[in-house]
Amino acid sequence: MTNQSWFERALAVIPGGVDSPVRSFASVGGVPYTVVSGEGAYVTDVEGTRYIDLVQSYGASLLGHAHPEVVAAVREAAGRGTTFGAPTPGEVVLAEAMTSRVPGLEQVRFVSSGTEATMSAVRLARGVTGRDRVVKFDGCYHGHSDALLVAGGSGVAQLGLPGSAGVTAGAVADTVVEPYNVVPTLDETVAAVLVEPVAANMNLVAPQSGFLEGLREECDRVGALLIFDEVITGFRVDFAGASAYLGVTPDLWCFGKVIGGGLPIGAFGGRRDILASLAPTGPVYQAGTLSGNPLATAAGLAVLARVTPALYEDLSARVARFAHDLREAIEGAGLFARTPVVGPLTGLYLAREPFEDPVDYATSRECAQNGLYREFFHAMLRRGVALAPGAYEIMFVSMAHTDEDLARVVSAAASAATAIRHP
Repeated sequence: MTNQSWFERALAVIPGGVDSPVRSFASVGGVPYTVVSGEGAYVTDVEGTRYIDLVQSYGASLLGHAHPEVVAAVREAAGRGTTFGAPTPGEVVLAEAMTSRVPGLEQVRFVSSGTEATMSAVRLARGVTGRDRVVKFDGCYHGHSDALLVAGGSGVAQLGLPGSAGVTAGAVADTVVEPYNVVPTLDETVAAVLVEPVAANMNLVAPQSGFLEGLREECDRVGALLIFDEVITGFRVDFAGASAYLGVTPDLWCFGKVIGGGLPIGAFGGRRDILASLAPTGPVYQAGTLSGNPLATAAGLAVLARVTPALYEDLSARVARFAHDLREAIEGAGLFARTPVVGPLTGLYLAREPFEDPVDYATSRECAQNGLYREFFHAMLRRGVALAPGAYEIMFVSMAHTDEDLARVVSAAASAATAIRHP
């Protein structure tokens, strides 16, 4: 069967043919490829086409697809049972691994997704402070809970939505949206400031000097809690995540993706005194039948046990070279590009005229809406390179990508840019 036929089958039984809007080709046009397998840096679709994959499940696959040690851990765990509705050793050991790496992270509670993690962290912050208002930043995506969808990045931005139908005015009445990289002035009504320490859902926007430090100081001034959404950056940007990498400690963290090794999971955590407010020891209720699922914790443990600070340093160095070479290749073909880098994370902006690295959602949106990414995406796909089907996503280089793989991407980019510049 073809990608077209699978998509037609999906359209009949799944809204829009996809289970997450970011998988849709709505913003780039065409028919999504349907993946049947992945191995390391590559995925293969139903037609047998093999792509160098720079999506990597939007950052979840740090070691690449189907890493043997992760597969073995999941297989072994599945043989013991897939869910119990009771405590398991795996969730304890994974929590120990996380808290031992991240300075200031004393306890974590597992959930089943990043959306659950951010939603629960906000509820906890409100319960602890006794306040209602939450500050978030324009273009930062924190999952699809009602109060946090407003002015979100990622798929919300790609579809051109300000938020979502079905979200009441009351649900967002206590959500305040501010521009990224600008420290807002808070007051004593604010329960928490929620931020991506490295914005990675409006393409890649690095925090400017003093931004995160300013948020920390302003939260301390008024008694609000600072929440870092590290669903993407946690254990992906550094051995201990973005808070350690950037030198700013929040009150609460939200995690996902890497800690599940490719399986569904999320977590939120922070200081012991704050987490004490969660039920059953405190008044803030949060629960989940599949929270701390033994398959997901086994996979996550296999990943964290495999990676070392030296591997992160090597990956960051390779990504820096790749980003430089990619920009040079595209500009050598007559277009203009910016490839900002934070550790092993890199973004890609395209334009026909010179421009600077975007610093917020407004400047990122200018590049996203010029139409070049759509053309470039399909040109790369035809050359065997799979990018995310949306200009607001970033590129994820896994530890499985070799220098040869990245060189092939650079070569494909030069050819694709030439084709766009001189059709």
